[in-house]
Amino acid sequence: MIYSSTETWLIIILLGIGTFLIRFSFLGLIGNRSVPPHVLRHLRYTTVGVLPALITPMVSWPVETGGTTDPSRLAAAAAALATGYLTRNSIWAIIAGLVVLYAMLRIAV
Repeated sequence: MIYSSTETWLIIILLGIGTFLIRFSFLGLIGNRSVPPHVLRHLRYTTVGVLPALITPMVSWPVETGGTTDPSRLAAAAAALATGYLTRNSIWAIIAGLVVLYAMLRIAV
């Protein structure tokens, strides 16, 4: 379906307002109140739950290879996982994965 320029901008603006309201409901309305300890404990695991869900399809079925598993991406994921486990630092895990992926893709070419 093709939208006109006006419809496209209207959709963008409405989605922006919607996401603002969702964030404001948490940050603006309860941002200055204390949060119970059990809620804070659960929020600590948000990153652990979201990042693998975002990364797994890109490692298992990458679009770049036509949906077939690629050894370069598997090695990068393993390096990121090992680095994250050993250092407990997300940034170092991401950097390790990037370095290994870049090196493996350069070797394969």
